[in-house]
Amino acid sequence: MAATPHDPAAATPRRKVSRHRGEGQWAAGHFTPLNGNEQFKKDDDGLNVRTRIETIYSRRGFDSIDPNDLRGRMRWWGLYTQRKPGIDGGKTAVLEPEELDDRYFMLRVRIDGGRLTTGQLRVIGEISQEFARGTADVTDRQNVQYHWIRIEDVPEIWNRLEAVGLSTTEACGDTPRVILGSPVAGIAEDEIVDGTPAVEEIHRRVVGNPAYSNLPRKFKSAISGSPLLDVAHEINDVAFVGVVHPEHGPGFDVWVGGGLSTNPKIGVRLGAWVPLEQVADVHEGVVSIFRDHGYRRLRNRARLKFLVADWGAEKFRRVLEEEYLGRPLADGPAPERPLRQWRDHIGVHRQQDGRHYVGFAPRVGRVDGATLTKIADLAEAHGSGRVRTTVEQKMIILDVEADQVDSLVEGLEALDLTARPSTFRRGTMACTGIEYCKLAIVETKARGSWLIDELERRLPEFDEPLTINLNGCPNACARIQVADIGLKGQLVLDERGEQVEGYQVHLGGALGLEAGFGRKVRGLKVTADELPDYVERVLRRFLAGRKDDERFAAWVARAPEEELS
Repeated sequence: MAATPHDPAAATPRRKVSRHRGEGQWAAGHFTPLNGNEQFKKDDDGLNVRTRIETIYSRRGFDSIDPNDLRGRMRWWGLYTQRKPGIDGGKTAVLEPEELDDRYFMLRVRIDGGRLTTGQLRVIGEISQEFARGTADVTDRQNVQYHWIRIEDVPEIWNRLEAVGLSTTEACGDTPRVILGSPVAGIAEDEIVDGTPAVEEIHRRVVGNPAYSNLPRKFKSAISGSPLLDVAHEINDVAFVGVVHPEHGPGFDVWVGGGLSTNPKIGVRLGAWVPLEQVADVHEGVVSIFRDHGYRRLRNRARLKFLVADWGAEKFRRVLEEEYLGRPLADGPAPERPLRQWRDHIGVHRQQDGRHYVGFAPRVGRVDGATLTKIADLAEAHGSGRVRTTVEQKMIILDVEADQVDSLVEGLEALDLTARPSTFRRGTMACTGIEYCKLAIVETKARGSWLIDELERRLPEFDEPLTINLNGCPNACARIQVADIGLKGQLVLDERGEQVEGYQVHLGGALGLEAGFGRKVRGLKVTADELPDYVERVLRRFLAGRKDDERFAAWVARAPEEELS
């Protein structure tokens, strides 16, 4: 049975009430809902809303939707209401939810491990064109997001997705979200271990399982056996990173408690090594700890990172081993430093079998349904019918014979999907922004594309690895704190004293074994129109002042503030 306030799991041990007595932890016996979100989850499991969507809401229309379903449980099936057009960023935190709601939805298709067939990709593209006004953004969590979805069309969309093995189940909500995986799992020449079986087993056990459908907040997972550390493991709730144990061979290093938003934290190593066949057990144990011990009183303290910060890695591992796994985990080594600076798999790379994979760069993840169907056509003509999405809003076509590579690259270029992108095209990401998101304050997608064009024109020879991430609000969906140049959207005053769209600047963030958060320059805010001038100025100072092969983040760490303004 599910571990719910009505029927807590009998096997869950009761722990002594700690100093967090008021945090609403089920393991401490606190089952009374302490906020509206916990109440609607107690009233009805979010998984159950699908029946109402199919039998009531899709037939009676938008006005028939219960508010707790509309702004709560429908997320369990990948649905958020999108922002009503014409509402400026100054009203984002002022208006009531019903004033921000449009009568259309964002619908998120979960793509665990970023794995797609060309048949699946073609269906995604066809749905985009028929039901979503052509929208289909590739996200930095390997998903695809539609906009302009009508509630009347949702059952038919589900039917078409599920007919090809895709779903929107728990793509949003307080649930186990999409499981990130290396997009070159099973094919990369330098792979340590293929995590695909673990991704599949975790999906089988937890997705759609009522035992894990009421978590304190969202739960993000990542698995990669690539030495490039290509799934942003440092900022997931739980992550499994490929390592070679000196005695036991290839397996995974376990990380917990990462996350960004307004209180960012880098995940911590448990110091434990896990073989491939035990990854799903450990994942289930970690998500169960989150369910039982996670904080449910305040939404802004409900992520696993806060529990990990309070417990520490040693206690977390002990509880996992003693109370959830019933066995100790082997100690293991940390991952080694990546040999390559880019982790996005862009370009042409040789596979284990002698064929090649080709990674290419849409602009800030923005594509459309017609383009996705053309990508499917190219992949079928040049490969075996396998496509991947990445955590950098990029895509990859697998299994390309050597004599087909040039033709594929040319075909992608014709779609403005280059496998040889500039640093700026390659390294720039953007969240959804004010165009559709109810939390956003500024525009991001079009602004990011414009910034790419401007920087390519102004700095055509710049070829250093560099990430530029634009976010429309403080919630960091585009990972601003861990970018070389992170841009957090907010309203600022221009030179005339008028309030306009702009960004707070974070500089020198990074992921990898030297992961850290960007530096905020005191008082530095840039209007949207000034962005190209500002970025060009800082990058020219970097080029002039760097030491030898010094990376941008290292230069930022020692540069005086006047150099960064």
